[in-house]
Amino acid sequence: MSQTDTQRDGRFLRTVEWLGNMLPHPVTLFIIFIVLLLIASAAGAYFGLSVPDPRPVGAKGRADDGLIHVVSLLDADGLIKILTHTVKNFTGFAPLGTVLVSLLGVGIAEKSGLISALMRLLLTKSPRKLTTFMVVFTGILSNTASELGYVVLGRVPNLNKPKRALF
Repeated sequence: MSQTDTQRDGRFLRTVEWLGNMLPHPVTLFIIFIVLLLIASAAGAYFGLSVPDPRPVGAKGRADDGLIHVVSLLDADGLIKILTHTVKNFTGFAPLGTVLVSLLGVGIAEKSGLISALMRLLLTKSPRKLTTFMVVFTGILSNTASELGYVVLGRVPNLNKPKRALF
């Protein structure tokens, strides 16, 4: 790799980091997206936007004209709809229950030290030839579960292995 390529890569990564640092806090992003959604719904209702309803004729909730019309969430009816249907929307979204239960389980496992102990066990009991693979695999799993992985993985890989085992 030439020096020009390295400089280009460095400049690209600095640009990506700079753009990433410009992003607001995730809560602020959600609030911005909610406001944009409210404005878009009002604009869509004002202009009378609609789409064909994919449900078969005679299905529950299907309009007679076969169209789904945009409903403004900024008028009184829209605000009432938001407030009265919030719980129904959350409980009607099937994957949410699975995600919440999984997060609860991972949180309990992390706080009790189970994840840390399992990562140590996985790395210390792995065959010597697989140490590098297991460090990478455990790092990916731990990053998925929590931010704990970097703390544990920094100390664990060479507990029972010679210094050259990782390479």
